[in-house]
Amino acid sequence: MNTRTATKALSDHLATTFTESDVQRRADVFSRDGFVKFGADQPLVPAELLRAVDDEVSRLVEEHTERRDLQLRTTGGTPRKMSVVRSEQIEKASELISRLAASEELLGFMARVAREPVIASVTDDERFLITHQEHKGDTHGWHWGDYSFALIWALRMPPLRAGGMLQCVPHTHWDKTDPRINETLCERKIDTHGLVSGDIYFLRTDTTLHRTVPLTEDGQRTILNMTWAGQRDLRKSLEGDDRWWEDASASAAEAVGRDER
Repeated sequence: MNTRTATKALSDHLATTFTESDVQRRADVFSRDGFVKFGADQPLVPAELLRAVDDEVSRLVEEHTERRDLQLRTTGGTPRKMSVVRSEQIEKASELISRLAASEELLGFMARVAREPVIASVTDDERFLITHQEHKGDTHGWHWGDYSFALIWALRMPPLRAGGMLQCVPHTHWDKTDPRINETLCERKIDTHGLVSGDIYFLRTDTTLHRTVPLTEDGQRTILNMTWAGQRDLRKSLEGDDRWWEDASASAAEAVGRDER
């Protein structure tokens, strides 16, 4: 699928699939939960576009993955155990994904759900991330995002018995010098969201503490993350050397041995 065809298909799909009432209901959920899911009952993108993105991600995983096994001090030592495809590699290798993430059609629709502008202006290393979990114990531990929004394409999901669900605590705050994650988990209710392959969800990442439940058996959990900014993000500077997805040797990262899975 070329980018022009993809843009036209997406525009037509959004116009015919979602009424204004549908959008407002989803905006209410997003405001309350920091999370809203688009599943097979009312998909965010047409089936042919989902397949095209899935094919691109499968190719990129095959060609470019790098393993990460570490703990991150700025999130209280929570683990990152997965393989990744970095943003710059995705940018170079997939015109479809790059153009789609910057498309007026997609950004405009998500802005209606967010009830504020959603802006494709983030640092180069943050624009995209593919994560691929495949081993028992693989997880993306509790964390927040530096930017406000992410659109997550859940392209390969394990069965619920094998873990991999998304857990969220909305309306929280990240202090990189004192993350207080365990205290927050004791004080607040944790929402757990089951996902199936092909789901897409929109997440308020800077104020929603979230993680993936560790895999309890070998399998596949592969997602594509598109990161976007809010107006507030354009005025802040990013702090701390904790960009583990870009550099496994980031100073806030501490390696975890494979026997600690």
